[in-house]
Amino acid sequence: MKKFILILILISFVNPCYAFLWWNKKDKALEAELQGKGYAGTLPNLNKRFEKKEEKITTPIFESQEGFNNPSELKPVPRENPAFINIIQKKDKTSKYLTDANEIIPMIERLADCIEENGSLQLFVTRANVLAMNIDSLMKKYEGQPESYYESFRKLEEINRFVKSISQLRKEAVTYQRYLAYQESGSIYNPENINQQLQYLLDELNSTVIMLREEE
Repeated sequence: MKKFILILILISFVNPCYAFLWWNKKDKALEAELQGKGYAGTLPNLNKRFEKKEEKITTPIFESQEGFNNPSELKPVPRENPAFINIIQKKDKTSKYLTDANEIIPMIERLADCIEENGSLQLFVTRANVLAMNIDSLMKKYEGQPESYYESFRKLEEINRFVKSISQLRKEAVTYQRYLAYQESGSIYNPENINQQLQYLLDELNSTVIMLREEE
């Protein structure tokens, strides 16, 4: 047997092709002999499915912010910033403010009608006082609140000053114009000057009504 193996080894060195053909014939003979007698091949390694998985340590992608849950570390809402009020919180306008502001619209319109129709001084002063008192009440109610930053709120403050000053001017004119010449200090009570002031007030009243209606 040993001589036979040595002969095969020598043949493989001398003629490798002959050795390859001989081993190939031997493998085919073995395959034919084992045909139908069981599994021929490499069995899968089942132990890998039951191996203990290696524990992996993960790290957070974002670093934690120190003091995140501490209320004292949180920045306050910029309620004093008009940009925050008018843009960020625009959808939070309370219907109560709009209701209160809309109740002033008819008073503004009545005073505007009085100016357009050249109503009497008494009628003008009465309607001006009613309007001023209601705007004062609105200003007091929402003073320091987010609503005080609304453009309509500031517009109402502005026309309120005009209404009061022109109403006072017209009352003083009745008293002093007969004693003062329309020169220097007396020129302020000149009917032409008063009419100019009334026309300016009328324009402001109309623009305020438009602004309030746009906020509805």
